[in-house]
Amino acid sequence: MALSASRMHASRVTCSYSVEKIPAGTSKFLNRGKEVPRIGIGLAALGRPGYINLGHGNDMVGTDVDKMRAHTWETLDAAYNAGVRYFDAARSYGKSEEFLSGWLESRGHDPSELLVGSKWGYYYTAEWRVDNGDQPHEVKEHTYKNLANQTAESDGLLGGFIDLYQIHSATKESGVLENEDVLEELAKLKADKGWRIGLTLSGDSLLAAHNTGMKVIVKEAMANGRLTPRNGNPNFAVKLQKLEEVASQLDTTVDALALACVLAQPFNAMVLSGAACSEHLESNYKALKVLERLDAATVMDLMTTCCMDPTEYWNERSALAWN
Repeated sequence: MALSASRMHASRVTCSYSVEKIPAGTSKFLNRGKEVPRIGIGLAALGRPGYINLGHGNDMVGTDVDKMRAHTWETLDAAYNAGVRYFDAARSYGKSEEFLSGWLESRGHDPSELLVGSKWGYYYTAEWRVDNGDQPHEVKEHTYKNLANQTAESDGLLGGFIDLYQIHSATKESGVLENEDVLEELAKLKADKGWRIGLTLSGDSLLAAHNTGMKVIVKEAMANGRLTPRNGNPNFAVKLQKLEEVASQLDTTVDALALACVLAQPFNAMVLSGAACSEHLESNYKALKVLERLDAATVMDLMTTCCMDPTEYWNERSALAWN
């Protein structure tokens, strides 16, 4: 079972407990037997022309599908060459599954060489537009019908590569965890295809989940760019100054430091880079080296400084513009 912390502020998850020991930068993720780096790549910013990351539009190559496919493949090449072995897509991330599938085939990768996760539960509605007016870019539907449709779509594109299939943004309100037809179908997927089943959510129960044996994935660990110098909000200035001071002391970048702090958490998560270009991926991946130089006191100091009230966090996130 895998639990993915969706849309989670990197510092927000650590304000209620202590980091006492820095874990290793690798783990036997999804119990696949061999150790893999705990930095993965998510395709939320790569599979569609619009996303809410700060400065996303400047990282992309326009909206032409062929150019975006080539750009995604270049970024995935950089990820794989750096050492990334977990690749995370979703039905609602535009053409993320299609781009990932094409890359896997074109590069001749074997399923034994890497790990692939995807998600069902939202469908993409922006029709390849950056600006979708006042309409949502993705719509949730946690029904059996949608599960059946999206499973067939994911299987058709990624098939034998899928290791993990997740309920996208499971909530009590959606009723998905009490839908017997959905639960039976997920159990069938696990039994028939060998897919591990997980769910993504927002919350502060990651350590408890880890302690029960669940595998944890952290998405949006840099809060859609709000933990980087791209964040010009005056309220972030003091926090940014602290991050830059520690990054300078460790001879690294703010993004690598922020990701290293998430890697240092006791729930031993697979932490996703949301990079939209190869340069950012390569910088993000340096977090594994930063982790080796971090101590618990520094991590706790940074987390205390950068911790954010959840209501404020969500208000800020909801105001981010698709670009």
